[in-house]
Amino acid sequence: MVQARFELDVTFVRSLRSQRALFGFGGFGEATYYRTYSRIKSDGTQEHWADTVIRVVEGVMSIRKHHTLQNLLEWREEEQQQRAGALAQSMFEMKWLPPGRGLWVMGTDYVYERGAAALNNCGAVDTTDLALAADWTMDMLMCGVGVGFNTAWKGIGVCQPDKARGVRYAIPDSREGWVASVRLLIESYTKGSAWLFFDYGAIRPAGAPIRGFGGTASGSAPLIELHGRIETALDCFVAGEIDATRTTADIMNAIGACVVAGNVRRSAEIALGSVEDETFLDLKDYAKVPERAAIGWMSNNTVVLTCNEEFEKLPLIAQRIRNNGEPGIMNLINVQKFGRYGRESQDRAWLANPCAEIPLESFELCNLAEVFPSRCSSEEEFYEVLEYATFYASTVSLLPTHRSETNAVVVRNRRIGVSLSGVADMLDALGATELTRRLRQGYKVVKSANERYAAEAGVPASIRVTTVKPSGTISQLAGVSSGMHFPTFQYAIRRMRVGNDAPICAVLKRAGVPHEADTYSANTTVFEFPIDQGKTRKATAVSAWEQFAFLAMLQREWSDNMVSCTVYFDPKTEAHQIEQMLAQFAPVIKSVSMLPHSEEGAYAQMPYEGIDQEEYERRVRAMPKIDWSSFGGSDGMESRFCSNDTCELV
Repeated sequence: MVQARFELDVTFVRSLRSQRALFGFGGFGEATYYRTYSRIKSDGTQEHWADTVIRVVEGVMSIRKHHTLQNLLEWREEEQQQRAGALAQSMFEMKWLPPGRGLWVMGTDYVYERGAAALNNCGAVDTTDLALAADWTMDMLMCGVGVGFNTAWKGIGVCQPDKARGVRYAIPDSREGWVASVRLLIESYTKGSAWLFFDYGAIRPAGAPIRGFGGTASGSAPLIELHGRIETALDCFVAGEIDATRTTADIMNAIGACVVAGNVRRSAEIALGSVEDETFLDLKDYAKVPERAAIGWMSNNTVVLTCNEEFEKLPLIAQRIRNNGEPGIMNLINVQKFGRYGRESQDRAWLANPCAEIPLESFELCNLAEVFPSRCSSEEEFYEVLEYATFYASTVSLLPTHRSETNAVVVRNRRIGVSLSGVADMLDALGATELTRRLRQGYKVVKSANERYAAEAGVPASIRVTTVKPSGTISQLAGVSSGMHFPTFQYAIRRMRVGNDAPICAVLKRAGVPHEADTYSANTTVFEFPIDQGKTRKATAVSAWEQFAFLAMLQREWSDNMVSCTVYFDPKTEAHQIEQMLAQFAPVIKSVSMLPHSEEGAYAQMPYEGIDQEEYERRVRAMPKIDWSSFGGSDGMESRFCSNDTCELV
């Protein structure tokens, strides 16, 4: 799909490779990079940071060049070299970064040959046609896209297939083969197609390398389990034991669980349902549906408020949030009426991505980019870096995917999301008034830049351009607070889980990084890094009311998509106020979820554990310097799911 190639000037490349990368959070940011995003180069050696930057920038410039030449537009090499150099230098300094998807796969043959799907963070699908929705969902999850789904399927015309008679079907050893098997299985119920006796013999064994995309194969076991779960769900539906909502959620969650187990990097889902649907509201009440515990964790569950009358259900939602932290809320009225809140701008979206920062139509994808204002030396540089991030995201939207139904929506909307991380850092450093001014001006910069880059490419400008994503590993590289969220602690032990057979495990052990066996997972080691998250107030010092006000400000001044926000509340002093908070803020925002603050040291080997300054300084003095020159043989790895309180996928 990308035939033209762009290469950075060799003199610039030599200069970039001579520079020292300044990762955030001491050694933790650097270790996160090598564990997650450093890939094996074509010559067999391992990428270091400059190599990754070069791959990403040459990749995005190749997409832009291919589009330009394919459409007989003018390509000025000297100007594009200057643009690419500025893009690469600012990325090297981590003033902006592509999302985790882009950092890992941009500039690879996989993208050049198969298109843009793997570059996108966000996707969503309507389930009215359950077989098609399952096909698309599994396909996109296996490409690394997080997927939102609704519960629109009604189960009309479903019948029990004749399992005594059928045909043998040999499943091809490919992503397409796994996806097709799921669609065909569902269609044997929904379309009366022949029952299939699956033959798994062609699927490569566990541990075999996955060429092109990267990673290692899981063998056929996860797919066999998925087929069993789908069959059970549809049999139960036909027998009248579960309804259509439950069937849809079971199938979609089972697909996500298969992708996680299938060793294809990650899986994240959000289930969207009606506040009037008791089945949907009880999907994670494992006292009522204990059999869902094995797959229910795969999705965050959110109710979509579609009319004013449904806001009368806020007391019910508040009670459920107090009980288990769900459901989240999506205000569809505001999604479809406004860009930034108060500025009317129509949007056809009625779905959302897993972390609820992007509203989407069915089959739509969106790619993101992230800017770190605290790493910019001045206000003027902040606006300049916003243009770089806008260029990246706008360019990715030019590349088609391998799905025609997705391309039809993307070419119409060209939806992108330029995000900010370290926003809480900015709030405490600048104050709300100055931050508001910069956000307003920054939005104008992104909007104008996107229009300019679209005109340059001969395509419509994007329907939406800004967001605040939750971030995760990307903000950890830069050493800033994630998205709009306040840091859990100022001083903390940050833990990293690594498989014992991963190449990075030996490097960290050899360096002497403190570690111990994982309490919960076999053949896994937990490494400990001390981090200082700066002077920004820690989350427990910021009331839920202030967090809601901060969210509303960002939705009003910056994000014309949505803002991914988990409002943390004190279960002792604020839980009884949740209804009042929702009543005041739900009408003026687009999305939110809520969770109680967890107790410090609530369980062993927590990802973050708060420590005092004295302990932090002691650990810093004892922390060894890691020699990465011997690191090799790794194509990276990512977090594999989206938990309720954070999305470390994007």
